[in-house]
Amino acid sequence: MTSNFTHLDESGTAKMVDVSEKTVSVRSATATGKVRVSQAVIDLVNKKELPKGDLFATVRLAGIMAAKKTSELIPLCHPLALSSIELDIKILESYFFITATVKTADRTGVEMEALTAVSVAALTVIDMVKAIDKSAEISEIQLLEKTGGKSGDWARTS
Repeated sequence: MTSNFTHLDESGTAKMVDVSEKTVSVRSATATGKVRVSQAVIDLVNKKELPKGDLFATVRLAGIMAAKKTSELIPLCHPLALSSIELDIKILESYFFITATVKTADRTGVEMEALTAVSVAALTVIDMVKAIDKSAEISEIQLLEKTGGKSGDWARTS
């Protein structure tokens, strides 16, 4: 059986792609996501009275740690030496807006690391506010842009 799938061998078994022949290049990826919350949550966060503590610091650290652990969480994802992980969280209207930018100089991209950082950061928001707002919801986790590598740069247009 021959396959056009990069992560399957000739017999259809999952495999990690061999990237040893790829050129090392500087690569980056930015992902975003939202966590919709109640006004009560926003008020508590703004007053620094959230029972579980500093939401911004906790969420930022959770996202950074998650990016570093991506290859342990996503099957067939290569472990990478990450050069930089920036995680930002802002309050916009009735939601938290999370942005993660991850950089490396390596043989494969960091899209999954950026998406994992945003996903775990969003889950951490939910964990920190669930006692106050059980209806908090995560939405719109997406890759915003990536740079570097053989396929070049890409940016979301909508």
